[in-house]
Amino acid sequence: MSSDNDIIQPQEEPIATPPTEEHDGGTTTKSGSAPKGLSALWLLIRRNFFSRLDRYIMVKFLGTYFFSIILIISIAVVFDFSENSGKFTMNHAPMIKLAEYYANFIPFYSNLFSALFVFISVIFFTSKLAENSEIIAMMASGTSFSRLMRPYILSSIVIASLSLWLGSNVIPRGSVSRLEFEMRYKSRKRPQTAEHVQLQVDTGVIAYIDFFDGKRKRGERFALDKFQNKSLVSHLTAQSIVYDTLADERYHWRLHQVKIRTLSGLREIITTKPMVDSVIIMEPKDFLMSKNHQQTLTNRELLDYIARQRLRGSSNVKVYEVEYHKRFADPFAAFILSTIGLALSFRKRKGGLGGSLGLGLALSALYVLFQTISSTFAINSDWPPALAAWFPNILFFFVAAILYRRSLR
Repeated sequence: MSSDNDIIQPQEEPIATPPTEEHDGGTTTKSGSAPKGLSALWLLIRRNFFSRLDRYIMVKFLGTYFFSIILIISIAVVFDFSENSGKFTMNHAPMIKLAEYYANFIPFYSNLFSALFVFISVIFFTSKLAENSEIIAMMASGTSFSRLMRPYILSSIVIASLSLWLGSNVIPRGSVSRLEFEMRYKSRKRPQTAEHVQLQVDTGVIAYIDFFDGKRKRGERFALDKFQNKSLVSHLTAQSIVYDTLADERYHWRLHQVKIRTLSGLREIITTKPMVDSVIIMEPKDFLMSKNHQQTLTNRELLDYIARQRLRGSSNVKVYEVEYHKRFADPFAAFILSTIGLALSFRKRKGGLGGSLGLGLALSALYVLFQTISSTFAINSDWPPALAAWFPNILFFFVAAILYRRSLR
């Protein structure tokens, strides 16, 4: 009997049982032997949820996926190191920092291109199965296309869950040291000055700084306006403002050459002071945002930051909103792209494996193009950030639906 038939018509196998212990005359599962996720997986296996066909395709899928990530990211690490080794040497980058940088570099770029690795992996190994007539044997045994999709969807669940966990918690924390290393040892300049900054520091209170020097933590030509019922009630101006780093409390500023105009109906009271110590709810980091700062925030931190910036009337909040929605949209793409990959490669084609891979690479490039265009529109125009993050998935979902219906024929 061929190996194809062994796959399609599995024989009954004895089901192993997890280690047990006796407690008070009863048998219970040994506690602490596996994490909860593995316990759930073990339960599904015991209930015969995974057939031999499912296990066979999932091993092929996940094996090809992780192998392609290891291969491509290894090449990327080698190229990055060879290109920047001179900068590392010139800037005296310690070996520990260098190892930490690449330890954070690998998961970041692996997760960034996870959906594309899924797409290419599905097309590659499914085309090989079709070339070896394994798909034909599966179909001949009565396996429908919908049934064939089950191990692909299960594998996509594993990949999407891993991607969501990495993107929400692990990668943001690692990006702090990764971006710090790039700015310090790869000659990426950290922003040290800011101009024409306006933000809402409290309800009805608007602050404006004409120029801010991050090294000296000093701003020039500062203004603070207070509104009540959309009417201006106080206007404060200062020639300079300095952040007090030695103060016991946060948000402590020292203002020089202060003029305060207090408005009450038609009356106006003007007060001048040489210096004023004041608590204003803003910090130097609110003016000096480094590039890709949104990558360093976890999901909870992103939501808090977005809410705070909306209150302040900041204009750069869309970048953070797009980042938040992309962390959920990108893992979901695994389901859509695996469906498209299966529909394109489960039949033998004249072009063989090369033709399928060429089509897969073209669609991958198109997916990345739509990602870039939609994100740019959201940041620079009036596109909703959620739509920008999900637009490539929405578009490719219709492509997947059409290909799925055609594959059922």
